[in-house]
Amino acid sequence: EGWSSVTLPGPWENNGLPEFDGIAWYRKSIEIPDNWEGQELILSLGAVDDNEETWFNGVKIGATEGAGAARRYRIPAARVKAGKAILAVRVLDTGGLGGFMGKESEMYIAPAGKETLRENLNGEWLFRTAVNLNDVGMPPQRNPESPHYPTTLYNAMIAPLVPYAIRGAIWYQGESNAGRAYQYRTLFPLMIRDWRTKWGYEFPFYFVQLANYMQRKEEPSASGWAELREAQLQTLRLHNTGMAVTIDIGDANDIHPKNKQDVGKRLALLARRHTYDEDLVAEGPRYNSYRIEEGKIRICFKPCSSGPAIRGDGDLKGFAIAGPDRVFHWAKAHIEGNEVVVHSAKVPFPVAVRYGWADNPACNLVNEAGLPASPFRTDDWPGTTINNGG
Repeated sequence: EGWSSVTLPGPWENNGLPEFDGIAWYRKSIEIPDNWEGQELILSLGAVDDNEETWFNGVKIGATEGAGAARRYRIPAARVKAGKAILAVRVLDTGGLGGFMGKESEMYIAPAGKETLRENLNGEWLFRTAVNLNDVGMPPQRNPESPHYPTTLYNAMIAPLVPYAIRGAIWYQGESNAGRAYQYRTLFPLMIRDWRTKWGYEFPFYFVQLANYMQRKEEPSASGWAELREAQLQTLRLHNTGMAVTIDIGDANDIHPKNKQDVGKRLALLARRHTYDEDLVAEGPRYNSYRIEEGKIRICFKPCSSGPAIRGDGDLKGFAIAGPDRVFHWAKAHIEGNEVVVHSAKVPFPVAVRYGWADNPACNLVNEAGLPASPFRTDDWPGTTINNGG
């Protein structure tokens, strides 16, 4: 259905499409002689304008970019069976003439090394359009110099999946955005919404908060990585999302830490709890609110079936506290019920607390299931990346 007959070679403009730019398909049914079976074949199509991909019986055998280049592909002997075979060619043209532009004599199929035994392929083919660029606007242009070029990864790796149903998505990225963490507050949720719009439903989206990385600082300080983790934490405001905290399993010297098993296990906990409704603890303590009492700040966490705890022996680590001067000092902290009480002799009038606020913090707040708490802060003071990235 939707296929029409055309004569090749010749541009599709000669077949009733004078203004068409976009993607079109060509198909031709041919007969493979009995004595060709099990032999490697040569498929010659001549020049195609602009880019083309070619299939033999549903198997991709070649692709070439650029107008004018002669298409000549080898069909493996194991794929060659006597009888009916289908050739399919997908052509993309972004301007000017499009389609098969070579000579009749250049369109043939023949056994390798015996091209005088060729079968001509010029003449009647089936044809149908797939995408009209006038309907979709300018096509994304590939930049082979950099995978970071906008649209490159999406169009190569995500867009082809959109027609197919998915149960959910997992995401582990953000390191390259740490210098633009405030921008990530907008970009990341927008991307999730866009994917859900493309698929047409709000599938579960589980992501990994950045792990600890780089050398540890002696004193509390600004951190783009901490601000990026905060942007990821804020993304949990979106419905049907979950975040695996990995602040305890990174590597100071490796931006891509080798321990991915624990990352996978924590993502799996999120899916098991929130997608498959298993009765288990999937997340560590998450900051909810604070109050100031007698020179101390009490941190309250969101209700959870597993309360805050300390990993290992010793005191809680990773808490810093500041007064009205906004200068943070390391603080002492201890657990009281579902709260953590934070204080420091250097800050008699505290106004803000931060936990795990560093590239590579030393922190050990977990829940009774051993899952780490997400880094957080109680203040909203401008961060170091607030003016980066627009």
